Amino acid sequence: MDAGPLDGFYDVLHARRDVRTGFLPDVEVDDAALTRVLGAAHAAPSVGFSQPWDFVVLRDRAVREQVHALVAAHRDAYATSLPAARARALRSIRVEAILDTPLNVVVTADPTRGGRHTLGRHGRPEMGTHSAALAVQNMWLAARAEGLGVGWVSFFGDDGLRELAAMLGLPTHLEVVAYLCVGHVSRFPDEPELAGAGWARRRPLGWAVHQERYGQRGLPGEEPMDLLAETVAAIAPVDEQARAAARDRLDRMTKPRGSLGRVEDVAVTLAGIAGACPPPVPEPAAVAVFAADHGVHAQGVTPWPQEVTAQMVANFLDGGAVVNAFARQLGAEVCVVDVGVLGTPDPVPGLLPRKVAAGTADMTTGPAMTREQARAALEAGIEVARDLVAGGNRCLLTGDMGIANTTAAAALISVFTGADADTVTGRGTGIDDDTLVRKTDVVRRALQRHRPDPADPLGALAAVGGLEHAGLAGLVLGAAALRVPVLLDGVSTGAAALVAVALAPDAVGYCVAGHRSVEPGSATASSFLGLDPLLDMGMRLGEGTGALLALPILQGAARALADVATFDSAGVTDKGPSGG
Repeated sequence: MDAGPLDGFYDVLHARRDVRTGFLPDVEVDDAALTRVLGAAHAAPSVGFSQPWDFVVLRDRAVREQVHALVAAHRDAYATSLPAARARALRSIRVEAILDTPLNVVVTADPTRGGRHTLGRHGRPEMGTHSAALAVQNMWLAARAEGLGVGWVSFFGDDGLRELAAMLGLPTHLEVVAYLCVGHVSRFPDEPELAGAGWARRRPLGWAVHQERYGQRGLPGEEPMDLLAETVAAIAPVDEQARAAARDRLDRMTKPRGSLGRVEDVAVTLAGIAGACPPPVPEPAAVAVFAADHGVHAQGVTPWPQEVTAQMVANFLDGGAVVNAFARQLGAEVCVVDVGVLGTPDPVPGLLPRKVAAGTADMTTGPAMTREQARAALEAGIEVARDLVAGGNRCLLTGDMGIANTTAAAALISVFTGADADTVTGRGTGIDDDTLVRKTDVVRRALQRHRPDPADPLGALAAVGGLEHAGLAGLVLGAAALRVPVLLDGVSTGAAALVAVALAPDAVGYCVAGHRSVEPGSATASSFLGLDPLLDMGMRLGEGTGALLALPILQGAARALADVATFDSAGVTDKGPSGG
């Protein structure tokens, strides 16, 4: 079938760019071209054919300077609210071109236009604003066809929008949908500028297309994919050539050979993960705290009440936990994943609601989860990894929260390492001797009841694991499939890594053990995985705290590999293998 009048449409569509750099401020936009672009915007579909948009064209330099000052103030305020690594990234990229273009266009929406009985708006008044967004897209595409660049300015809080409306004399009933910078450019970037700057990645289409019901992903004409199987299949061994290149560069750097000790091992690991030497510095970084409750709590394995899980989730989201303090110091992001908390946490920024079930069942009386629940939690973890990496994070840290979760962790570690229950069961939240005896017996009884098979990782996870362990295992798998390092925390994340590696053995190459928890199962899990923890600080808190403290070691290792001169480049005499 001939493309006909649509010939070239897809080229324009995929060539559309949000342009921030390379504008030619002294090259005016032809009035006829601008009219055609605005006409394309005016041809957009709208709810009930209400056509709620208006376009304010701004050429006056003085007015645009006022807007620029307003945007700069709001951008700086936004930057101060970000984790330090994100704030640095924001300040390093160009985010608007208000004064670099000959004109700006403000697109507004009138939610009252069309009258009281506008078709399709009854009960959904926001549809008017959504229609105006379609006009923005039409305008953007038409501008690209005319050879014009368009950049969207989004740094306006509610106060800023009110100030902008006052500057432009907008009636109070209008909503500002978009502030756009329009002008000729020296060239269009080959990819979105935010992607090129490393702020975010494009999500593959296959992640976003679902067949018949949400979760059954697959492109048209293809069988819906199995997310877990696809992720496992995508995990390749780390790159040995990149590892060798890293070792060679470390030996040629202006320092005695081997003088950085284990930091050099970390640098080699990061190069192998990235498949490049030097590897990217692992920032921004995000710690994903998976939270869930446990039915085995009923067996008296901890004196802490079960509601503490939900209370601590609220504390994380409020920024009041140790993980938040460490993350602020290190410039990392904290996101909390509700994969199985009893109750429903309030929806606030930083919370990812991915609940599979309201906690597990008591593993001493039956399986902790069904296989379907275990798979769903694994896939939730994969999705979280995908979203965090697509959002620009270059290192994922594992965190956990769940009263009684060290009981399930001990059981999992026993299953996958073959260690006895009494050697991997610890004091968790600081239990006394009598409770430790009872907890160890609970782990032993659960293992005797289910006799989990480590060759069936999903079955073992369902029998004695926790929903947060499943989610964390999925996070490890998702990160490994995307070649992003995973910095493991303590005993619960060690247990989760054992599950992940049982499902995909090559995933271990993407893991770095951040610290050795005093929980005995932590050392057992790390040893079995062949991982030597970077720190041993006598910690047993969880939350991702130990992993966060190890993060600067990863970042320093990558930075050294990239920035330190070699003997040849610095003109320094190499004293040979011994280093002198």
